[in-house]
Amino acid sequence: MGFFKKIKEVLKKTREAIARKFDALFSGGELNDDFFEELTDILVSSDVGFEASEQIVDQLRIYARKNKIRKADDVRAALKEIIAKMLESLETKNIEYPAVFTIIGVNGVGKTTSIGKLTNYFKNNKKEVVLVAGDTFRAAASDQLTEWANRNKARIIKHAEGADAAAVVYDGISSAKAKKTDVLLIDTAGRLQTKVNLMEELRKIDKVITREYPEANRYNLIVLDATTGQNALSQIEHFNEYMHIDGIILTKLDGTAKGGVVITIAEKLKLPVMFVGTGEGIDDIEEFNAKDFADNLF
Repeated sequence: MGFFKKIKEVLKKTREAIARKFDALFSGGELNDDFFEELTDILVSSDVGFEASEQIVDQLRIYARKNKIRKADDVRAALKEIIAKMLESLETKNIEYPAVFTIIGVNGVGKTTSIGKLTNYFKNNKKEVVLVAGDTFRAAASDQLTEWANRNKARIIKHAEGADAAAVVYDGISSAKAKKTDVLLIDTAGRLQTKVNLMEELRKIDKVITREYPEANRYNLIVLDATTGQNALSQIEHFNEYMHIDGIILTKLDGTAKGGVVITIAEKLKLPVMFVGTGEGIDDIEEFNAKDFADNLF
């Protein structure tokens, strides 16, 4: 199943919530100021932020006037085009190798599971992968990552629970360089933004990678639970103070009717959504595609 079909399933709740409101909106008739105001409200209720919603609707007004749009299907098509253009500039560029992915985020968003899926994704693309068990804080985190390594037949570098995370990363880099590995996937402790000691640990990890592997292509990815909606923005802003964030892995889109948060992230923070979790299986992670996303939102 390709990204289009998977994202169709993932966005089902969001699409259905928008469709009901959209159909009710069009039963009122013409495209006047009330129509555009109500459309803004519909977008905001789907967690497209207010600023992004206004920007979309302003563009739609201009487009509708210029092209004399009157029908619901034409408005849908115009919306898809406008949103796809907003998101296209933030699509992932081609990943370059050797690549180091540092996976960060708060507890419970699906970091370790995302790493397991990414391992499978890269192995399917003929890349050698090594995992680094950098979450030495949580009991059994290393065991969980080891299970994913075994499922994917990938190497894993780990130390004892409570070890210095930066030291594990150092060993992971040494192994990757020695064996000319394509992809290094680093797990980190799930942390609240308020846990200063764990946030400082990110800085140490960042320094080790910069110092020991300057030739690698860096991708610091934050895993976000789509069901948290606008709260995801504050997580990104806070983590960015400790480690520069290059992109997003979005999980649990299928559990929310507020999939519009992707547009908010794009408009406000200018960060690419690099990967989207599309289910529970090991194959259920895909590179983000702006056009497919926009087509399936409405």
